[in-house]
Amino acid sequence: MDKVIKLWSVYQDTFLSGLVGTLWLSALTVLFGTLLGMLVALMRMSKLRLPRWFAGIYIEILRGTPILVQLYFFWIGLPKIVPFELGDTACILVALIINASAYISEIIRAGINAVDKGQWEAARSIGLSEFHVMTRVILPQAVKNILPALCNEFISTIKGTSLASVFFVNELTTSYKTVQSVTFLALQSLIIVAIIYFILNFTLSKLLILLERRLMNRD
Repeated sequence: MDKVIKLWSVYQDTFLSGLVGTLWLSALTVLFGTLLGMLVALMRMSKLRLPRWFAGIYIEILRGTPILVQLYFFWIGLPKIVPFELGDTACILVALIINASAYISEIIRAGINAVDKGQWEAARSIGLSEFHVMTRVILPQAVKNILPALCNEFISTIKGTSLASVFFVNELTTSYKTVQSVTFLALQSLIIVAIIYFILNFTLSKLLILLERRLMNRD
């Protein structure tokens, strides 16, 4: 334990830099994954066959293949497709966003479907267009169903971003690799990273429980 404390005192800046990297990577993934996931969810619920078919294939491919394979695919393939230079971090971020969008789209779809069908009928009966029904009536009510699951997705994303260390993107697990390569103290470095992950996810889990209770009390 003394070695762990000493290692932390010397390399805490490296570990904290990795923590910041993990948090912003996770935040951007969930933010843009939610925006893309909303589009995919609406396509999935469309009355038109083509967008519904495309969204279904999109979701099944992303949910049916390992995320590490997807990271490699975008890391290798994306710079060859786009007409501008793209760094490793950007490639991995795009891959994480696209992967998250498949799961978040199902969260959003489930939240929308949980709203009573009578709300749709009542809103349409007073002359609201389908767009206004969705944006003014359904989505505000669906938020309380979506938000807890979305927060859960954020916690999962924090753990999932550890795979970015394979590509040496600046995040928490990468900081472990950096410190371990300098000090050769693999176990001690790993213990520090594990403690940080645990504290972060435990805190977020408790905050999520409080959020769920507040939403339930509003009903």
